[in-house]
Amino acid sequence: MATITHTHEEAHAHTHGPELQHQFETPEQQKEAATLGMWAFLVTEIMLFGGIFMAYIAYRWAFPEAWKESAALLNTPLATVNTVVLLVSSLTVALAVNAAEEGNKRRLLTMLVLTMLLGVTFLVIKGYEYSEKFAHCAGAKDPISWITGTDLRESHECLVPGRGFSFPAEHGAANTGHGTTTGLLQSGHQLFFFLYFCATGLHAIHMLIGLSVMGTITTMALRDRFSPTYFTPVEIGGLYWHLIDIIWVFLFPLFYLV
Repeated sequence: MATITHTHEEAHAHTHGPELQHQFETPEQQKEAATLGMWAFLVTEIMLFGGIFMAYIAYRWAFPEAWKESAALLNTPLATVNTVVLLVSSLTVALAVNAAEEGNKRRLLTMLVLTMLLGVTFLVIKGYEYSEKFAHCAGAKDPISWITGTDLRESHECLVPGRGFSFPAEHGAANTGHGTTTGLLQSGHQLFFFLYFCATGLHAIHMLIGLSVMGTITTMALRDRFSPTYFTPVEIGGLYWHLIDIIWVFLFPLFYLV
C-alpha cells in the first residue's frame, strides 16, 4: 500500500512539477488556496491594528490639544525619510514578483536583496528615533551623547510612557494642566506617546517578520525553487510586505502630521 501511494505521489509530481502538493489537483488550485489563506491572514492583521486605530480616534477626540502638542515633539523629518524608504521597498517587491514571473533569477535576487536593505534601513532609522526619546529621559542631548556619556544636561523632558514621564512646559503642558506627571497614563500627552510606541513598535515587529519572510524567499530563489509557472511564495510574501507599507502610510499622518 505504501509503495502504491509513493508511486502515485511520484507520478503526481512528474505530471505537475515537484512544487505541487499532493492535496491539490492543479497548480492553479494550489495558488488560489494560498492566496485565499494569505488574504484571510491579512484581514486578521488589519483587525489587530484596527484596535489601536480605534483607541487613537477616541483619545484624539478627548485630548485634541494634547495630541497637537505631542505630535510637535516627534521627529517628522526622519519619519518622512522612512516613508519614502518603505514606498520604494514596495516598488522593489513588485519588481521582484515581476522578475519571478518572467523567470529572471538575477533580477529577482537583486530586488529581494534591495527590499531587505530598505527594510533594515527603516528599522535603523526608527531605532534612532526611539533612542532619541530614551536619551532625553536620561538627560542626554542625543543618542550619541547618551552612549558616550558626554554633553549631558539636566533632563527637562521624558516622553517614554511610565512614572518618569515629563512633558516639557514650553510645548504647552503648563497651559493645559498636563505637566510633569508621576502616574501611569495620567495625561493626554502620555496617552499619545503610549499609543505611538504601541503602534510603531507593533509595526516594527511586523517589519522584522517581513525581513524573515524575504530572507526565506531569497534562499528559495538561490536554490532555484521558482520558475515562470511557480512563484507563489514570492507573490504571497509580497502581499505581506505591502501590508507593512500600507499600515505605515496610515501611521505616518496619524502621529506625525496631526
